[in-house]
Amino acid sequence: MGSSAPTNPLFGVMAEFTTPDEYVAALRKVRAAGYTKFDGYSPYPIHEATEAMGLQRNPVALMVLIGGITGLLAGFALATWVSMVAYPVNIGGRPLFSWPAFIPPVFETTVLFAALTAVFGTLGICGFPQPYHPVFNVPAFARASTDRFFICVEADDPKFDLQTVKSLLSGLGPQEVSEVAS
Repeated sequence: MGSSAPTNPLFGVMAEFTTPDEYVAALRKVRAAGYTKFDGYSPYPIHEATEAMGLQRNPVALMVLIGGITGLLAGFALATWVSMVAYPVNIGGRPLFSWPAFIPPVFETTVLFAALTAVFGTLGICGFPQPYHPVFNVPAFARASTDRFFICVEADDPKFDLQTVKSLLSGLGPQEVSEVAS
């Protein structure tokens, strides 16, 4: 049973730009052309690029808030259970439910849960760790972390046509346009 799938399927088409202004303008034009499955790569954050790509607001802040509130409630529940049920000790006549004594451990569990949510939420959303990505197959992409800007239109975009995408990207004034193998 032989497979009829190509041995080197196409991941997409990538264009290399030398300035952030060219890069952001190209992102706007790719989005305006109706493509939805494309990504931009730059050596530093460019807020205009996020807007040009039409990306939605990052949900990590809300996740951290929910994680912090969960930590607050869990810490308070734990401190209450320990002082009233598991280890009830009357020290100096204070009541078993002495909430001011709970403030330090509750604060610590709030920070712990929020920090863990931030780390694992970010890793989950970004899809990390990802030691390999098809864009690494383009030799020029090595400069993405130093001084170049890249746009890759993915082949699984519903509107993708190899020649149309190459023509669009070539018309945006890139340094180079490359096919990206999977």
